[in-house]
Amino acid sequence: MTLPEVILWGDLRAGRLKGLRFRRQHPIGPYILDLYLPSHRLAVEVDGAGHDHPDQMRHDERRDAWLTDRGIRVLRFPATVVLKDDEREGVLETIVRAAPPSTASGGPPPP
Repeated sequence: MTLPEVILWGDLRAGRLKGLRFRRQHPIGPYILDLYLPSHRLAVEVDGAGHDHPDQMRHDERRDAWLTDRGIRVLRFPATVVLKDDEREGVLETIVRAAPPSTASGGPPPP
């Protein structure tokens, strides 16, 4: 894990964010997700500067499409934002909004 991933993991691990239970470095198909919330089929990716390169951007688009086709939503955040305490709060709020409480039937909301 990169430093920004480790820092965000510290905020998410062990249900620290509204009781949401994330996994880190979770494999799905040919990919490894930085952070994954299985109850909501939500992937959280922390992108360093390398993701600004055109080849990497195309790869990320293909990867996100592959995940979306399988019902997994992807949230991407720049590593620079995750590293700043005041901006990381916005990241955490975005994650909470993307993972609403489970429905009355006990399952996550439909993808």
